Amino acid sequence: MSVDRSTIRELALDHGLDIVSETIAVNELGLDFQVAIGEAVDGSRWVLRIPRRPDVVARAAVEGRFLKSIRPHLSIAVPDWQVHSEQLIAYPLLPGSPGLTIDDRGQPHWHFDVESPAYAESLAGILAELHTVDPVLVRPSGIPDLSPAEVRQRKRDDIDRVVTEFAVASNLRRRWSAWLDDDSYWPTFSTVTHGEVYPAHQLMDGPITRGVLDWTTASIGDPARDFMFHRASVSAAAFETTLARYVEAGGHVWPRFAEHCDELYAATPVELGLFALHTREPEHLAAARAQLNPHS
Repeated sequence: MSVDRSTIRELALDHGLDIVSETIAVNELGLDFQVAIGEAVDGSRWVLRIPRRPDVVARAAVEGRFLKSIRPHLSIAVPDWQVHSEQLIAYPLLPGSPGLTIDDRGQPHWHFDVESPAYAESLAGILAELHTVDPVLVRPSGIPDLSPAEVRQRKRDDIDRVVTEFAVASNLRRRWSAWLDDDSYWPTFSTVTHGEVYPAHQLMDGPITRGVLDWTTASIGDPARDFMFHRASVSAAAFETTLARYVEAGGHVWPRFAEHCDELYAATPVELGLFALHTREPEHLAAARAQLNPHS
């Protein structure tokens, strides 16, 4: 479901925000929320998130509680939900600008140098800070809380479901099975994670990350989730630089950490498959089929 600018303005007004219609810029890319940025009559700028489906509202409640509990423990900016209802979430615009955007033709545009040592230093520090937060501090928010064994079993269950519901390429099935069965890939500890750290969710000032958006997938679980997009986006040397800085800042890795990130990324079609099974939208199902069996 999407709404137009006039409806967004009326929705904001119902929640005490007087947004100037002409300033509203809408981003339709989000799968769970329609997102708009607009300027209020007092000059303040706001991010407005409108749920696309009723099922995202309950998960948003968990996200809101998590943000409130994690904010005091991070040096970067995270959303401060000053409006939170079943119809609208709104928070003041954070500093910085997205490191990655997608144009109207679906083409990605990078707005900083992902190979920069300054970026490696910034990202490593942020992730070490997040991953060393005591899970006790955020557990009451209700985010998923998984032991290492549960992380692995959930991935196995997710893959089993997708393989049952879709025609999946045999090379993917073999790869996932080998990964699941090999202890050396998998973590022996859990940390607080964001779950989808990649430049579209990072607000940048040059190569420095100033804020992180969209904590919908936050959990206590596998720390490699927050590295897999970085691993897929940069050179091996840049990734190793990031890991070295991460360890210096207090993060923990294991011998096959980088390879585990590779396997996590190779399994991202599973997440799309699960999402498509949840929504049952024809375009989502078609996209999932294309990724799960690309040569069919």
